[in-house]
Amino acid sequence: MVFRRLSQRVQRSELVQREEAAELDREVPASAAAVPHAPRPVDPYPARPDHPAEVVPWTLRVAAEAIWRLLLVGVAIYVLLRVVDKLRIVALAFVAALLISALLQPTVAWLRSKGVPRALATILTFLGGIIGIGLVGWFVYWQVSTNLDQVTSHIQDGITQIRNWLTHGPMHLTDKQINQFANQLQRAVGTNSDQITSFGFSTVGIVVEIVTGVFLTAFCTYFLLYDGRKIWNWVLRLFPVRSRMALAGAGPRAWTTLTAYVRGTVLVAFIDSVSIGIGIWLLGVPLAVPISVLIFLGAFVPLVGALVTGTIAVLVGLVTHGIVTAALVLAVLLGVQQIEGHLLQPLILGRAVRIHPLAVILAVTSGSIIGGIGGAVVAVPLVAVTNTVVGYLRARQHVDDDVRAALSAAQSDAL
Repeated sequence: MVFRRLSQRVQRSELVQREEAAELDREVPASAAAVPHAPRPVDPYPARPDHPAEVVPWTLRVAAEAIWRLLLVGVAIYVLLRVVDKLRIVALAFVAALLISALLQPTVAWLRSKGVPRALATILTFLGGIIGIGLVGWFVYWQVSTNLDQVTSHIQDGITQIRNWLTHGPMHLTDKQINQFANQLQRAVGTNSDQITSFGFSTVGIVVEIVTGVFLTAFCTYFLLYDGRKIWNWVLRLFPVRSRMALAGAGPRAWTTLTAYVRGTVLVAFIDSVSIGIGIWLLGVPLAVPISVLIFLGAFVPLVGALVTGTIAVLVGLVTHGIVTAALVLAVLLGVQQIEGHLLQPLILGRAVRIHPLAVILAVTSGSIIGGIGGAVVAVPLVAVTNTVVGYLRARQHVDDDVRAALSAAQSDAL
């Protein structure tokens, strides 16, 4: 009974509360319900964000992220160049060995295809290369020593002509003034005898470096020809496992590009040297053969090498036969350079190592500033190989992305 009475009282109280709430709703006007609430006041001093980076604009954050990464890459490149500069003999010798190996490796492969053992094929190719270089050097020395007296007499005649031009030409110098200039030159040589002596010692050091580099290049060339594949496999093991597949595919393509570049450059240099040599021989310029050999060596620097070394022929023609012959020799040089740039380079090198002329000029200039003549020779093949490797890795990345997308689509369809 007690519980029943308590429940009845609770029900009555709830009923009274509902009736009071209904009366209050009837007393409130309809317009009052439509009155909006007053806006909350805005805090003029909002709370600070949890991270300071949230205050920095997005574009500034992106620029800062890119800049410090570029600075890090620049520091790494600078350190690498410093190390290469300290070990320039080793670096240039190894790069030269790579270029020579790229030239001789097809011969080793051809001998191997004929059943010759690898060691014998390597030795025969290596010795053939050394003998060929030695014969070229002996031929150049023979030509220079044979024609040296003739060139010396022509130079003396040229000096006499220059003296006559200075005295009887537009400058109207006297013999006394010319003799004073010659005496000042002799005194300058005598005053700087210590510097010339130190230059002699530095020249001895340069000769030692050249001999060391030649032997090191020959040593590296032989082992690259003999154990090139084993060396490449060892280099691959230095990288992470996930990167080896991409590098294993990029390596052969880079080697193919380097081989095509070296063989094409040798052929272009040979055509340039023969064409210019025949031209200056027909013009009667002495030392045509040694100058042709120098042009052949200079043509390994694309676009500018043959022209720079060909200026020797212009000077010899100027001294020996006058300004008309020198102008004709210059015309021959420029004509051969035009044929090389517009016909030989695209036809022989082809698409495998096609590089824009602007990239070639920038690479040659940068290489010459960093490493001198060796840097100028190495710059263009380095750019060609880098272009091939980057293109292959980019194409591989696109293929991997497509494969991942196809696999994820297949998995979603299966689910």
